Amino acid sequence: MNTDEQADILINNALQIARDTASDKVFLFLNSEQSCRTFAKIESIKDEAIVLVIPKNQTIPDCVINKKTIIHTWSGNQTRFSRVKYAFMQAVLQQVIQPDYKVVCVLGPWGKDHLDTITVHDLSLSWSEEFPFDPRSLITKNFFHTVIAVIDIALDIGALGREGKPVGTTFIIGNVEQIIKSSHQAIFNPFKGYPKEIREINSSEVVESIKELAQLDGAFVISGKGIVEAAGRHLDADAVSSVAQQLKGLGSRHRAAASITMHSEAIAVVVSQSTGKVTIFDEGKIIAALDPVISSRMV
Repeated sequence: MNTDEQADILINNALQIARDTASDKVFLFLNSEQSCRTFAKIESIKDEAIVLVIPKNQTIPDCVINKKTIIHTWSGNQTRFSRVKYAFMQAVLQQVIQPDYKVVCVLGPWGKDHLDTITVHDLSLSWSEEFPFDPRSLITKNFFHTVIAVIDIALDIGALGREGKPVGTTFIIGNVEQIIKSSHQAIFNPFKGYPKEIREINSSEVVESIKELAQLDGAFVISGKGIVEAAGRHLDADAVSSVAQQLKGLGSRHRAAASITMHSEAIAVVVSQSTGKVTIFDEGKIIAALDPVISSRMV
């Protein structure tokens, strides 16, 4: 059996599983332009339930574009479950799915063109601590799009570090005035005094500056509109007992980030220096954890 035949079987089985489980969508994860062209020839891919999940740096061939709903994901290598969770966040943001949908996913290894895995996810259920994912609080924020942009940067930092060295850092998004009152500068603020238009999170220059400054102590503070207000902020919020219990085994960076989200409507995104894992907090709780593969760090 060649890879095309295997893909056809997996996609057809995924569609059947979706029907049998009353699932709302089938997410098909494709890694390259070549795989898009190959799978576009498969008859079953035309099913309206299928949503294509493609890295944002990949070109979509004409044989696919405008024919399918498409979700673009972070371009780096994540674990399979991490890729699934990220795709769900993007899909909720784009209103492709709702937080209570049931979704079947078909995917294979990162960077490869073959498929070998089918998973079923009921987003209406409480997910385990080993696989935290609850986007319901995120979609109530009017700065969800900014959170996704920050997560992309955080995944880059977690996967690649900086100059071959692992890096850990914290991003606080939203409710800037309160966050500034609940923190103080640990270093000189490198973003102070610059016009808003050159501090936008989607600017490539700002992204590179953030990756460089992530090596320094302190958190980044970013407005809901995606303007970087400060770097090098020390968070003054004290970890309360409920936060400490939930985050047992995690360090002071995670505890401080979780705590400050309990006392504000901000979202915190934390990159672990030791593992590269990206953890997202809201109201003092972990609402998602994404795992970039750090084998690509340069030595």
